[in-house]
Amino acid sequence: MPKGKNVIGLDIGSSAVKLVQLKETKKGYSLQNLGLAPLPPEAIVDGALMNSTVIVSTIRDLFQSHRIRQKEVGLAISGHSVIIKKIPLPAMTMEELEESIQWEAEQYIPFDIHDVNIDVQVLTPNPSEQGQMDVLLVAAKKDVINDYLAVVQEAGLVPLVVDVATFCVQNAFEVNYELPASDTVALVNIGAAIINIDIVSGGTWAFSRDISMGGNMFTEEIQKQLNVSRDEAEALKLGGHSPTDAESVVPQEVERVIASVADTMAGEIQRSLDFYATQAADSHVSRIYICGGSSRLTSLYKVLENKIGTPVEIMNPFRNIEIDPKRFDTEFIRQVAPAAAVAVGLATRSPDDK
Repeated sequence: MPKGKNVIGLDIGSSAVKLVQLKETKKGYSLQNLGLAPLPPEAIVDGALMNSTVIVSTIRDLFQSHRIRQKEVGLAISGHSVIIKKIPLPAMTMEELEESIQWEAEQYIPFDIHDVNIDVQVLTPNPSEQGQMDVLLVAAKKDVINDYLAVVQEAGLVPLVVDVATFCVQNAFEVNYELPASDTVALVNIGAAIINIDIVSGGTWAFSRDISMGGNMFTEEIQKQLNVSRDEAEALKLGGHSPTDAESVVPQEVERVIASVADTMAGEIQRSLDFYATQAADSHVSRIYICGGSSRLTSLYKVLENKIGTPVEIMNPFRNIEIDPKRFDTEFIRQVAPAAAVAVGLATRSPDDK
């Protein structure tokens, strides 16, 4: 792969596959390709690939329909198979850290150390001067990584980067928003099955947590409480009519169900922010940015803001990215933008990254 060229961001989510291709320019990034293809329910469950055949064909079709020749891609994983922790260690060189991290990691990881891939990054500037350093430790289960690599390779692609979804969202945020050094913000990616929470404080990663809930909860509750099919529930969730235009479903009933689920979801997000507050000296979150397909639900946006008492903004991962209106449907981009944050973050990566 040419030096400095970015991988294609390929986000294999539980409801859809999203791809983003960016080109680095003197001014920043320009959009080269954007695609989204839905996956059937149960293709991916709790981060596990249950129907590899349909995932492979969806990826192939997406690349063919966009006539993309580049094969090198970046992937993201999240959920219970990924552990992210900030650990304090005595100041040491990177070589010393790499030698000792296996032993250090065993104390913090609930999996067999031989079953995970480990990576570290030093968070403390000039650690030798302070005698101590904070290290970001990330461990991911090898079998999950291998499953994702396998479907991508079977689709004829070359995976060069594997990242964690929460860090991809942070990368996308940093490309598009100015982050004052004194502020603490929460980035909340609400996918179909998982919510990734990422807190950035003083310009640096401070806290992450994945919650096993997402947009599917809205669909399932509408389906159950209003006695409609899954397709009808999905259409009603997004503010449209059900495919059969069931006159028995009153819009106020849909809003009631959505508000109830949104309240439960906001409570879980609030608990994560409260947990962060017990660990951090300066824990005031000044703003929450939400992304992911479910962030488009107006009720969720309002409930989050009211319940947590912090301004909430929908993150636009294309805010600072140059987009040619002759090549792209700007209305389509506006609609899918919140769901593309992980793919955008991946598309900023290069195999040369350290």
